[in-house]
Amino acid sequence: MQIELDLTSKIPIYVQIIDQVKHRIATGDLKSGDQLPTVRQLATDLRVNFNTIARAYRMLDEEGLISTQHGRGTYILPPPSEANGEALRRQDIEWLTLHYLNEAASLEYSAEEVKEIVEKFINQWTEGGSPPPEHTD
Repeated sequence: MQIELDLTSKIPIYVQIIDQVKHRIATGDLKSGDQLPTVRQLATDLRVNFNTIARAYRMLDEEGLISTQHGRGTYILPPPSEANGEALRRQDIEWLTLHYLNEAASLEYSAEEVKEIVEKFINQWTEGGSPPPEHTD
C-alpha cells in the first residue's frame, strides 16, 4: 500500500496515515474486502514506530472503515451507507484544503494572498466548467 508521509508536517503521522487510507477508500483505490498490510509490515515499510500504525488502524477500526481479524489480517469494510461515503468525500476535501493551507502558511504566504489565488482558479473553474489544467512547466 502506497502511503507517503511528510515528516516535516505539523500533522501527526498517525493522522496522515488515517487520512490517506480514507482518501484511497473515497477514490475507490481501496475497496471492500481489500487487505491492508499488517501493522508490523507497514511500520517497517514506512520506517515508523509500530504503535503509530497500531493507533491509526485502531482509529480506522473504531470508525467502522476496517476490520482486523486476528490471524487473518486487516480488511476494508463495505461502506455502511451512502451517507458514510459522502462523509468520507467531505473529509477528503477538507484534508486536502487543510494540507494546502498549512503548506502555504509554512511558505509564509498570507491568508489574503492564498485567498486571491484560490478565488482566481475557482472563478476559472466556474466559468470553464472544469478545473484549470495543471502547469506542466
